Amino acid sequence: MLLRPAVLAASLLFTAAATLPKAAADTAPQIDLEYEKFTLDNGLRVIVHEDRKAPIVAVSVWYHVGSKDEPEGKTGFAHLFEHLMFNGSENYDDEFFKPLEDVGATGYNGTTSFDRTNYFQNVPTPALDLALWLESDRMGHLLGAVTQEKLDQQRGVVQNEKRQNYDNQPYGDLFRLLMDGLMPSDHPYHHLPIGSMADLDAASLDDVKSWFTQYYGAANAVVVLAGDIDAAEARAKMETYFGDIPAGPPLTKWQAWVPERTVNTYQLVEDEVPQQRVYRFWVAPPRTDRRTKLLQLATDVLGDGKNSRIYKDLVYDRQIATGAGSFLLENELTSVVGVIVDVKDGEDPAEVSARLDEIMAEFRAEGPSRAELARAVTKINAAVVRGLEQVGGFGGKAVTLASGEIYAGDPDFIETELAWINNAERDEVRDLARRWLGDGFHQITYLPYDDFTVADSGADRSALPEVGDTPDLSFPEVQQATLSNGLKVVLAERHAVPVVEMRLQVDAGYAADQGAPLGRASFAMDLMDEGTTRRSALDLAAQLEDLGAELSTAAGLDAVTVSLSALKANLKPSVELMAEVVAEPAFSEAEIARKKPQRIAAIGQEMAQPIGLALRELPPLLYGEDHAYGVPFTGSGTPQSVAALTRADLVAFHRTWVRPDNATLFVVGDTTLADIQPILERAFRRWQAPDAPKPTKTLSQVALPDAPRIFVVDRPGSPQSLILAGHLAPAPDAERDVAITAANQIVGGSFTARINMNVREDKGWAYGASSFLYSAQAQRPYMLYAPVQADKTGDSIAEILKEYDAYLGDQPPTREELTRAVNNNTRSLPGQYETAGAVLGSLAANELYGRPYDHAERLPALWRALTTQGVQETARQVIQPERLTWLIVGDKDVIAAELAEFDLGTAQVITPAGAEPAGGN
Repeated sequence: MLLRPAVLAASLLFTAAATLPKAAADTAPQIDLEYEKFTLDNGLRVIVHEDRKAPIVAVSVWYHVGSKDEPEGKTGFAHLFEHLMFNGSENYDDEFFKPLEDVGATGYNGTTSFDRTNYFQNVPTPALDLALWLESDRMGHLLGAVTQEKLDQQRGVVQNEKRQNYDNQPYGDLFRLLMDGLMPSDHPYHHLPIGSMADLDAASLDDVKSWFTQYYGAANAVVVLAGDIDAAEARAKMETYFGDIPAGPPLTKWQAWVPERTVNTYQLVEDEVPQQRVYRFWVAPPRTDRRTKLLQLATDVLGDGKNSRIYKDLVYDRQIATGAGSFLLENELTSVVGVIVDVKDGEDPAEVSARLDEIMAEFRAEGPSRAELARAVTKINAAVVRGLEQVGGFGGKAVTLASGEIYAGDPDFIETELAWINNAERDEVRDLARRWLGDGFHQITYLPYDDFTVADSGADRSALPEVGDTPDLSFPEVQQATLSNGLKVVLAERHAVPVVEMRLQVDAGYAADQGAPLGRASFAMDLMDEGTTRRSALDLAAQLEDLGAELSTAAGLDAVTVSLSALKANLKPSVELMAEVVAEPAFSEAEIARKKPQRIAAIGQEMAQPIGLALRELPPLLYGEDHAYGVPFTGSGTPQSVAALTRADLVAFHRTWVRPDNATLFVVGDTTLADIQPILERAFRRWQAPDAPKPTKTLSQVALPDAPRIFVVDRPGSPQSLILAGHLAPAPDAERDVAITAANQIVGGSFTARINMNVREDKGWAYGASSFLYSAQAQRPYMLYAPVQADKTGDSIAEILKEYDAYLGDQPPTREELTRAVNNNTRSLPGQYETAGAVLGSLAANELYGRPYDHAERLPALWRALTTQGVQETARQVIQPERLTWLIVGDKDVIAAELAEFDLGTAQVITPAGAEPAGGN
């Protein structure tokens, strides 16, 4: 069965033009998704898509089993088994990631949902046989390698994953409450894929083996090969590696189960959350139902983007919320439509809920306007085009083909879905909203729980007290050009999809806030796309959406950026809008007043999350508060500094730093220098450098401490201790950084690194532990990150220090470890730049950190020149565990007991910076 792209595109263009405004019809996607499907004698379905743009093949294996198939008392089984699949098979009894790292694989992982479990990796073409051998070995030859020790180990890892992603996060119990409230107790979706601690503890080795035998047969699986391969070659390989695997037993499967709900239910949750939040959920038809795709259009009109009904009303017009949106969770048995509203501090959630009722009633009465529907269709079409650029990973062509086959029995199902979308009628979308988005919802309202305290001592209870007086009662070829205004342009052509990606990078960043209020750079960039001197924020957003373009602004430590993703057909008007944002931001007082509460609320969100707190607190400890880098690495500032920012501050930042002679414009995509340069000249002609000299940042050298230091941020009752330790490392050096990367990768910078294999895989104390170099133009932090279960804080630090001592001492990097690192970093290079976005990011990073644009091409020789002795010498020079500054976010009483036996200095309990008066940096 072949999908003919020309026929598909023609039909979509015809049907879209017949029913939608021209702006929507123009964005109907032309996709290249030819494939061939065949079935082996054992029932294994195989789908092959040929894509020769990079020498890689995406291998995606989907099993039609998920948490919905778990019986009572066995919740979490599908996800636990996914973990076990990475711990070795009968003929390769070792970590699955090791050979993948060695061959330079990318995008490898596994995931579990309600409905399916999948495993995937992108491998260089010469390594395809190895990947198929590994996947077939764990499909057909796993049980002999599953031991009680591995089960216990991965059970601990999964439990720590639950602690990290659910128990220790604000709003972390949302989806448990959602499914409890929306689904009947006997519905297969009533429990989440992560499962319960009790059920995981009760899992036996026999249970695990029975699960594999029942669900992991060849006839219950789909394999997609997408990339540098053809069907004939694929068939031969699949028959060789998978042909002898048993089909598995016949299965009984649910097909659809949509709960009937007519009564609204409400749930009020008090929790340690930074902001009031309202969620509302409805059930919807299964994911393969046409009605569900049309409800996607309704959902987008209601809550996707600044001009959506809910966002515009609550955030812009009434300003009773700081954020709002809607989403569709597509599932096999029943889907879920959701709305989320972040209630502004001081506003009543009940009033927000009442206004939400009115918005929904208005939409059910009117349906979408013609412009709203066209915009939603355009955005979906544009997302399809962008999503199909890559062959594998968490998205891309392999996922599209596999999900179509698994859920609809049709890899072509994307064609059907797009036809539904592009032929949607306003009245039908309205009628579906009336049917599905009325009564019958479940609403969850979160309220911050007061920070109560308990006195150290109580009353004298030996006698009744006397009664006294009654008292008063928070990489391709790079081309360059320079525009007439001095703006440097760097272009790399990529013609895989009709999209052009652009990024204007300005040498500024949080470091440019030195001497100014904290958060100025970040807040200025946040405001730059909120209206220009010629257009309001809503007008700008509407025009971008009409063009199918995406524009964003961002700030980092050393740079600020304005990025544009434009469809080739609409490139010129899209670039004009980008240039307008760059050169003529309005910084209107109304937008500043509207955005400040959102920014302050976002800071509250950061401070409610352990990693957010740590990234705010550690940099000033490493650099000192007066250094340009001694700022929260979130870049957001403090509530006090944001409150004090004025329009004059933002205008001054823009005038001083955002100038063409201090910026580079990177362009990657379906264009040429001859085509793009005139467009850029015209668009940016009004943007000129001021007469004042170009500014520079002051990045002074900082000495490392002579001894370790330890600081604690108290989170009473925290089930985990988040460890973030660091010291300063040398500034970037294109050649030396290869040895530094290798040194770090072996000890802490990869899944199979020594620290992670110890703390996660051997001990099961953490979901993951790693070390990394934080990117910066000057001295960079070398950081160690390890969220560990609270009662293993001290033991985890001991094991980490033991690994460092051995690595820098009598257990240096082995030839095997270095070879794996070299192979991983050289063999993965061809596949790393599959997408235009990856090329764009590489060019921008090379410019920022002083590397040549062809840095990627020089890397293989640099990697292959490494020696174990040289890597250890580099490690000894750069990694200095005895000079680490340790920051631990967790329960200070538990931490104090855990650290009693360690000579890391006296632990100092610090107050998060946001609670202190703000000043200049």
